[in-house]
Amino acid sequence: MNIFGVGLPEMIVILVVALLIFGPKKLPEIGRSLGQAINSFKAGAKDFENELKREAKQLEEGVKVTTSVSEPEKIVDVSSPTNTSQKS
Repeated sequence: MNIFGVGLPEMIVILVVALLIFGPKKLPEIGRSLGQAINSFKAGAKDFENELKREAKQLEEGVKVTTSVSEPEKIVDVSSPTNTSQKS
């Protein structure tokens, strides 16, 4: 069993050290807090992903609408002369 590059013996050592540092009464609280933090992070990541998908869909729909509508051509007035002379 290898989770995140940490094997079973390393996990047991980490749990024993955590038990010695925090004690048996605090360890379930810490585990519960860690679980809640991971769940809230997952929920935030899912919300972010849904928001990105929604924005991409809106952008895609906007591009489809603007490409299907033809814009009138711009008319340039070339009848008025421009001053091209340079002063020395």
